[in-house]
Amino acid sequence: MSPTVLRKDGYRFFFFSREELRMHVHVSSSDGEAKWWLEPEAIVREHYGDICDAWKRHFGD
Repeated sequence: MSPTVLRKDGYRFFFFSREELRMHVHVSSSDGEAKWWLEPEAIVREHYGDICDAWKRHFGD
């Protein structure tokens, strides 16, 4: 069972039952699917600028 918890702007946010204990959500759209862990989200937000800068250095603007 994979209950949908949110649909927004073409994205579907959902869970898989009995998958793992770490809090996370799956996100799907027409471009693909990803798994997002909720617990380290604050770390990503805190370092968002650094991560974006590293992305641009690696991949270019």
